[in-house]
Amino acid sequence: MLLPSKKDLKTALEVFAVFQWALSALIIALTVIFVNLYLVLFTPYWPVTVLILTWLAFDWKTPQRGGRRFGCVRRWCLWKQYCDYFPLKLLKTHDISPNHNYILVCHPHGALAHSFFGHFATEISGFSKIFPGITPYMLTLGAFFWVPFLREYIMSSGACSVSRASMDFLLTHKGKGNMLIVVVGGLAECKYSLPGSTTLFLKNRTGFVRVALHHGVPLIPAYAFGETDLYDQHIFTPGGLVNRFQNWVQSMTHIYPCAFYGRGFTENSWGLLPYARPVTTVVGKPLPLPKIENPSQETVAKYHTLYVDALRKLYDQHKTKYGISETQELVIT
Repeated sequence: MLLPSKKDLKTALEVFAVFQWALSALIIALTVIFVNLYLVLFTPYWPVTVLILTWLAFDWKTPQRGGRRFGCVRRWCLWKQYCDYFPLKLLKTHDISPNHNYILVCHPHGALAHSFFGHFATEISGFSKIFPGITPYMLTLGAFFWVPFLREYIMSSGACSVSRASMDFLLTHKGKGNMLIVVVGGLAECKYSLPGSTTLFLKNRTGFVRVALHHGVPLIPAYAFGETDLYDQHIFTPGGLVNRFQNWVQSMTHIYPCAFYGRGFTENSWGLLPYARPVTTVVGKPLPLPKIENPSQETVAKYHTLYVDALRKLYDQHKTKYGISETQELVIT
C-alpha cells in the first residue's frame, strides 16, 4: 500500500487551511442559527439561547472598542499552511515608527481578500518582525459580529468593526503604534475582481480620508499584486436579467453579488477554492495628514487626490516585478 508523500500531506494541509477559512463563517453562522432554533422550538433548553442572546447584548460594543484578540489564535500553525498555499508575501518599502497611529489602506479587495487576512489577521507572515512595535487591527463588516461564537472567532484574530465609532476608539483610546487595516473597495469592488484587472472602486470612497484628517494620522497605501488572479468570474450579459439583478442588489446594499469560481480539492478541478497563485502585498510610504477636526468636502477631496497619487506611484514602481506590463495603468472608478 502506497503511503502519501510529505509533499502530498503538505498540499492537503494547505488546501484544508484555505477551505476552512473560506467556509468557517458560513458554517459557524448556520450552525448557531439552526441549533438555537432547535433549542427554542423543540427542546426545553430555550434558556441556553436566552443566555447567549443576553451575553451578545452585554458584549455588543466590544467589536467597536478594540475587540478581543488572542495571540495563540493568530499564531496557529494552520495559518502557516494557509499562507504557503498561494504563497503570500508581505513587502515593506519604508520603516513605520511605533510612535504614531496609522490607517493602512489596502487594494484591491479581490473576491475574498485572502492576502490581507493572511498578513494582518495572523502572525504567520511575520508582521510583528516586519513592523516592530505596531499592532494591526483588521477592520471588517459589522455584520460579522452579530452572530454569537462567529464574532468570537473573528475577534480572536484581532479584527474589529469597520464603523466610524470603532476607528475613533482605536485612534484615541489604545495609545500609539496602532495600525488600522481598511480594504476600502469593500464588497462593491468584487465586480472588478478578474484575472489581470487593475480597476479599483475608490473614486467616491473618501470616508477613510475624513477619519485620518479628523485624527491627524498618516495614510499608508498597500497594493496586493496577484489578489485579483485568485478567482475567475462569470460575467453576465450587460442589461440582461441577471445583470440587472446584480445592479439592483448593489444599489440597495452596496454589495455586488458576483459569480466567482476557482479550483476544487484537486488541482485541475472546478470549485470555490482560490487558485494557488502567488500574491505579494507591497506596503508603501506613510502619507502625513494634518489634524483637522471637521474637514470640509474640498479639504477631503484634496487629500484624497494626494492619496490616490501616492497609490499610483506605489503601483507603478512595483508593477513590472509582478507580471504587469509597463503600459497597464491603475484604473480608479
